[in-house]
Amino acid sequence: EYKYLAAFVVGLAIVLAILYATNPVKDDSPDDGARVACAFIVGALLSGGAGWLGMMVATDGNVRTTVACAEGSLNNGLRVAFTTGSIMGFTVVGLGLAGLGSMFWLMNVKRNPAQTMQLLSGFGFGASAIALFARVAGGIYTKAADVGADLVGKVEAGIDEDDPHNPAVIADNVGDNVGDVAGMGADLFESYVGSCIAAAALGAHHPTTLLLPFWLASLGVLCSFCGYFIVSTKEEGKGWDVKLGSLMWALEKGMYLAATLFVGFSALLIWILFDSEYGWKLYGCILFGLLTGALIGKVTEYFTSFDFGPVISIKDRAYTGPATVVIQGLGVGMISTVPPTVLLVSCVLACDALAGSYGIAIAAVGMLATLGITLATDAYGPVADNAGGLAEMGGLGAEVRAKTDSLDALGNTTAATGKGFAIGSAVLTSLALLAAFGEQVDKAGKLNYSIKEPVVLSGLIFGAMLPYLFAALTMISVGKAAAEIIDEVRRQFREIKNANGRTLREAIEIASKGIDIPESEDVEPDSDKCVKISTRSSVKEMIAPGVYAILAPIFVAFTVGPRCLMGLLAGAIVSGAMLAIMMSNAGGAWDNSKKLCEKLKIKKTDQGKACVVGDTVGDPFKDTSGPALNILIKLMSMVSLTIAPLLKDGSDVANKDWENWFFGMIPLGVFIIVTFALFFKGILTWKDPLAKEQDQAAQENTRV
Repeated sequence: EYKYLAAFVVGLAIVLAILYATNPVKDDSPDDGARVACAFIVGALLSGGAGWLGMMVATDGNVRTTVACAEGSLNNGLRVAFTTGSIMGFTVVGLGLAGLGSMFWLMNVKRNPAQTMQLLSGFGFGASAIALFARVAGGIYTKAADVGADLVGKVEAGIDEDDPHNPAVIADNVGDNVGDVAGMGADLFESYVGSCIAAAALGAHHPTTLLLPFWLASLGVLCSFCGYFIVSTKEEGKGWDVKLGSLMWALEKGMYLAATLFVGFSALLIWILFDSEYGWKLYGCILFGLLTGALIGKVTEYFTSFDFGPVISIKDRAYTGPATVVIQGLGVGMISTVPPTVLLVSCVLACDALAGSYGIAIAAVGMLATLGITLATDAYGPVADNAGGLAEMGGLGAEVRAKTDSLDALGNTTAATGKGFAIGSAVLTSLALLAAFGEQVDKAGKLNYSIKEPVVLSGLIFGAMLPYLFAALTMISVGKAAAEIIDEVRRQFREIKNANGRTLREAIEIASKGIDIPESEDVEPDSDKCVKISTRSSVKEMIAPGVYAILAPIFVAFTVGPRCLMGLLAGAIVSGAMLAIMMSNAGGAWDNSKKLCEKLKIKKTDQGKACVVGDTVGDPFKDTSGPALNILIKLMSMVSLTIAPLLKDGSDVANKDWENWFFGMIPLGVFIIVTFALFFKGILTWKDPLAKEQDQAAQENTRV
């Protein structure tokens, strides 16, 4: 994946270098092209590096968590898993602050702060682009394997999760690291740097407001570091019977300490920097952002934890089959959009009343300030999940599995709340970037963005459609890849045999009865084949969503103009936020309804299998399409901010509608070429990926 992305980054950097060299931010300064290209490459490298380092650490952490549960207590396993997650969290904030600080210092040479921040938008663009591809490719990889493993393994064969006889289990476990560690890390890295860039760009007119977001982010790192040390639990490993509330407190007390310290230190910072009414208004915005993030997490926990009514209702509907599970899950996901929307709207209105657009941007910085420990609790989830998988595959016994199941139960909840937090931060960051774009493209404030204007309304409608197109492409990609893995797993069950002629399916049936199979008589699956299918599918299927997300705002901006682009961004943010919340929460609720069946020991009944079907539907909802929508709305806003200097003339006057429309034909041409190539390669198609295999099977049946 990174090999292909390297070519993409170099190509886009060359384009940015040419555009900014011919249209520099500072008059007669063609070196602006090299500057913005450098910022773009560094942002892309650090975003990719955060994901890469996270996967490396998570791979080691998976094994060490399993060993800690085998040799020690539940608290030992919790500490190891959380330490692994915290390395990911502090890597993201460390790389983000170091990259932003060094790039700001370099870009500031012979440039004023406003010009520096415009060039620094290239850094955010690079981070956003890599984050999108990492999230999409990682989501397709992990969910194709997960759906395949669940449907054939649990529903058809009736074997346990992570049974080593299932050929898709290894790909599923690898996918947890690829999607939930690398993907989430790149996603929140983008939000982190994006919120700082947006706030600094809006506050570039004064040194204090320019530097405030960087100071707040630095304080948040220190506070998160303090919160890390008090994470621990006295609970015992009771599997799915563990008290989730008590176990959740083990992680939450670290986050609450970090937040409390941040509230105090940020008040001291505001007093030192401002000591004025405006400063304390900004402090109010910081508190609103921090509180909104925490409340969205708790609301998400209510809709996705099996301790509460929404998930229990899905389990109850499973009594009548998979169809009612899907219906109930969709309903839960839709109604779950209400509380986060109310919270976000209240936060935006309050911050706007206190300090305008800059206040909204500072609220986003406040929400993400303690990202070090917030991301640690989120990255903890896949580590605990894979520790359980390793315990199952290694045959470590019921006592060890009970501890890893307890950690996994907590991880499911933290993963869901982490996605809610990511969506909330994405909305505030996107709104801040939207305001920064409006200021950069029209400093005089002469453009009319009224909803009554047909050009703005058209952009709004077009933008509202884009998240649905994006979600559809990623969902269909998971479906195609999962179909290939399902077919491969079924083939291996039938055809793979040991030296005695025993098939893999026969070995599964023996193991399912609780009979131990000697190693010499067991049958090993070919896991590499499923890994290969997931890898190939994720790399090729990430192209269309990524390219379309970048081209859409560029095409509208250069063809119609800044007003239509502003409408597009607003429509995408509104539509994307609702769709992301619905998909993430519905998927999380379906997932935990399956876990509830395991807790109640009904997972192998028809009711339990119905919940497994709901979980497979929810897998691409919560781990592919939903989370990727966060990045979509941020990426399009960051692209718009990056091209803002190109949408006005030399006297800083914004382009009129349809002015220089012919430049928009270039991205349109690229769109047509890419679409044609994807059709030609069979990536964008309605054809069944298993059509050849089905035809061959039909011919064999005919001959028989």
